[in-house]
Amino acid sequence: MSRGAELFVVCPNPECRSEVSPYVTECPYCGTRVRKRAPKLDRRGPSRRPRGRRPAPSLSRLRPDEIPGIRPEARPYATGALVLVSCAVWIVGKGGLVSLSSLPVNGPLGQEWWRVLTTQFLYVSGVYMFGALLAVGIFGWLLERRYGPVGVLVLFALTGAGGAGLEVALQTYPVAFGGNGAALGLLCAWAVPDLMARIRGTDYEGDLLGVGVIAAALALIPLARDEASALAGLGGAVAGLLAGLVLARLSPR
Repeated sequence: MSRGAELFVVCPNPECRSEVSPYVTECPYCGTRVRKRAPKLDRRGPSRRPRGRRPAPSLSRLRPDEIPGIRPEARPYATGALVLVSCAVWIVGKGGLVSLSSLPVNGPLGQEWWRVLTTQFLYVSGVYMFGALLAVGIFGWLLERRYGPVGVLVLFALTGAGGAGLEVALQTYPVAFGGNGAALGLLCAWAVPDLMARIRGTDYEGDLLGVGVIAAALALIPLARDEASALAGLGGAVAGLLAGLVLARLSPR
């Protein structure tokens, strides 16, 4: 070991022989000269190996109102459009500005097959409309974050039209107003990945208990409103589950 690294030195006086600091010139106990001068301190510190310069991280150009390094979530334009169209149809229908009698499923369709699509935007009761559009807004927004705006529009049309089509196929005089089928379809399509994770025993992010309460409320709407179809709700839920299974297989979360 080098002398600069010693913890102490022994006083050369045979009558003292005390252990003193290596950085003093005289023994503090007897005054005997220990060394001519104190050793120099190494002020350079530990040696460091030169490292190659790391390239600075680069980000793409920022979008408007974007925080550096954090991408903002896309706005739910498709979901908002679905809600706004329903509200606009409600206002136009209640104001009597345009006749909407050729749009809902209110009797045999004949050749007017488009009614299974347009009837999703027609409501008679404001309470019914509020509940259905609230569910469409919540789960449409969540699905739009996951699959994009086109995915939400396709799911809405598929589940709503599938539910209304089930009503038309099984009833002699079918009646199906509003989007309870589409709302249940979007809810079920969103819940499929969490249901699969629960079956596998793995972690999931959603609140299935809260989703179940909303689903039960939507399923009970036909008991309070005659224009709401229970078959449309059932058909929309089944279509949503099937679509959710397909999407869960095709696109990992």
